[in-house]
Parts: sequence; C-alpha cells; structure tokens
Amino acid sequence: MSEAKVRNMEEFAALSGISRPTVSKYFNDPDSVRPTTRARIEEALARYDYRPNIFAMNQNRKLTKNVGIVVPYLADPFFAEMARRLEQRCIAAGYRPTLYSAHGQKELEIDILDSLRSLKPAGVLLAPLGRASDHSEVEKFCRDVPTVLFDSNIEGMGSAFVGSDNFSFVSQTVEYLTRIGAPPAFFEMATPANPNANKRRIAYIEMMDKLGYEPNVVSVEGQGWAFEEIGRNGALEVLSSGRLHSNSVLCSNDRLAIGFLSACYEMGMRVGRDADCALRVASNDDHPFSRFTCPSLTTAAHDYDNVTSRTVETLVQLVESGGRLPNRTETLFPARLILRSSA
Repeated sequence: MSEAKVRNMEEFAALSGISRPTVSKYFNDPDSVRPTTRARIEEALARYDYRPNIFAMNQNRKLTKNVGIVVPYLADPFFAEMARRLEQRCIAAGYRPTLYSAHGQKELEIDILDSLRSLKPAGVLLAPLGRASDHSEVEKFCRDVPTVLFDSNIEGMGSAFVGSDNFSFVSQTVEYLTRIGAPPAFFEMATPANPNANKRRIAYIEMMDKLGYEPNVVSVEGQGWAFEEIGRNGALEVLSSGRLHSNSVLCSNDRLAIGFLSACYEMGMRVGRDADCALRVASNDDHPFSRFTCPSLTTAAHDYDNVTSRTVETLVQLVESGGRLPNRTETLFPARLILRSSA
C-alpha cells in the first residue's frame, strides 16, 4: 500500500532521501547506480507510488526518444497496418512512438503538427493527407522537426520519402488482365483523397498505350475517405447506366474494389475467372481484408515489411545525424501481384 502520491521527481527525491541527480540517473539507466542505491529507490517507488513523466524527461535531454507517427485516416485498415508495423519497429529501435490520425481533415492535421512541434520529439514519421494538406504548414513543420514522409509524397518536403512504386502496381495488374482477357477499364474516384490515386491513373493510361489499347477511365463522384460506400454507389450507377464498356475492371484501390464487389452482388452479377462470370475485378494495395472478400480479390500488394523497415531506419539515421541528412532521398518499393479468385 503506497503512503502518498508524489507529483514530481523533486518531491520523490526529498521523500526518499536520495539526491535528485542520483534519482535521475536511475531513471535513465537503472544499472548505472549502485545495487544498494537501486534497492532503496525501488523500495521508495513502491512506497510512494511514483512514476516519472517520460515526456518531460525526454524533452530535457539533448536527444529525446519520443517520435510521432501521423497517418491521414486510421480507420483505413491499410494505415492501421502500416502504423502497427511502424510502432513495433520504433520500439525495437529504442524509441517511444505516439500515434496520431488526421481523420481526413486538413485542420486536424495542422493541429497535430503544431502539438508535435511543442513536444519536441526526436523525429516524426508523416503520411500527409496530400492534396488536402496545407502544404505551407507541412513545409514549415518539416523545417522545424526531423521528418520522414511515407506512403504519400509531397515533393521536396521532409528529409526523405519512403513508399511504394505506383507504376509497379498498375503495370502488373494491367499486363495480367490484358493477357488473360479483355483490356480493363480503370475505376476511380473523380476527386480522390489520396494523391497515389492520380499516379495510378497516369500509370494505367501509360500501360494501355504501351500495350496498344484504348484507355477507359471510369470516374465516379464522391469525396472523403468512405471509399467502400463511394465504390458501391459509383458501381451501381456505372453498371446500371452501361458506362462500363469492358468485362474487366481494375479499381484504383482495394477499398473501392470492395464497394464494387458489393454492388455486383446486389445486382446479381457473378465476379471471377470462370466462364459463367460476368466480370473480372482486380485492384491495388492488398488491403488486409482483400483476401476475405467474396470472391477473394486479385490485387497488387504493398511491400509492408520493406517500406516500414526502411522508413524507421531512415528516421533513426536522421535523428542520429542531428536532424539533417546530406540530401533528400526518395525510396520506392515495387508491388507484388497476388492472384485470387476475382480475376
């Protein structure tokens, strides 16, 4: 049973009868003090129920161990998976990550960056909203705080960018779909939230031209991050109106594809590779749920391991270099085509 609740390290040192520098030394490294002193401190910790403020301790050090991880929309399982892996890798590297989500809102992203600036972290891993970001605010933040961008690149900002090669995604899916059947239409949002979508449309057009086919971009209305709903509503309209001029569809991302598959089910259209199927549907990302759709989704997969590993390695290098790297670097990892039942 604890005798009292202690508010700060000064109070704890006074009550325990141990000097403040010795107590601080213990919290930095328990093995750095004599065993008898360590035993006295640990007995006092139990008696007074004291736990130090790690954030405050880190801010007073020359080199903190706190890092921020910022994603645009944590409810998106892709970003949840990325954040999970980044957190694990940061912890393994000896850092203390704190996760933030902008929830698709520019104003909240700005607030998060302002809060992180005041916390003085060792560095930040940032996946910005992209086209919806306030670029001037992101640029200002990256000047003040060592920052590595991942997934969504904003040209010239941050000390480095690590992400996936969007051309690699689309080139593989287009080549596969044209090899086994009709050239695919490209199903996308007219105003996508993530800038990677625009790169994928450009890659689709380039690949179709290269293979000698006429590109067929089918854009649907909808804004924000409710991709499944936008995909379902858009697919219902496209399939009902006859706007789709192919029995092969490549969706910009897996979440749109999940909505597309839902619309096909509602309309009684069978999706898959069999002769009696009305459509083949493929996509990009290897969303964590894509193997559990019905039918399971053929897709091009992110290299989650290498992207998250390189992102954290780059941040550690940046922090240990005093917050600056000689040159801004961009690292892209290729996708891997995963064949499932939908195409």
